Amino acid sequence: MSNDMKKKLKLKVSAIKDGTVIDHIPAKNLFTVITILGLDKIENQITFGTNLDSGKLGTKAIIKVSDKFFENDEINKIALIAPHAKLNIIRDYEVVEKKIVKIPEVIKGIVKCFNPKCITNHEKISTCFSVISKESLELKCKYCEKITSQDQIKMY
Repeated sequence: MSNDMKKKLKLKVSAIKDGTVIDHIPAKNLFTVITILGLDKIENQITFGTNLDSGKLGTKAIIKVSDKFFENDEINKIALIAPHAKLNIIRDYEVVEKKIVKIPEVIKGIVKCFNPKCITNHEKISTCFSVISKESLELKCKYCEKITSQDQIKMY
């Protein structure tokens, strides 16, 4: 491969000096991750790419956020829609830490209750679920106790 070709490939997503890189996001879930993390509401520099080649996923998305380091609880929300996502913490252009997402025990305010009669679908009450299965992803609503399965999950 020529040097010009290598430079062109590197330019797809530029490096950041300090911040977080979220990699291995399924391409179709890129904007959901952006919404869940509130990246559409912050002023930091954000670079994202989608439909990038991936050996594991076929295509993937990547998000780079300058000068932002997420708390574990924030990051673990990603596991609901991107269970294979990985985070690289960047300082001075070097990866100083790698994190793997995990599904949290409790999920608040990001998933809608599947039960149309649940109070959270009629009043201004934030949803709250306990995770009863991480393998098949089943969430139990705190208010109506109905189980929302992975194929029924809808995000706010």
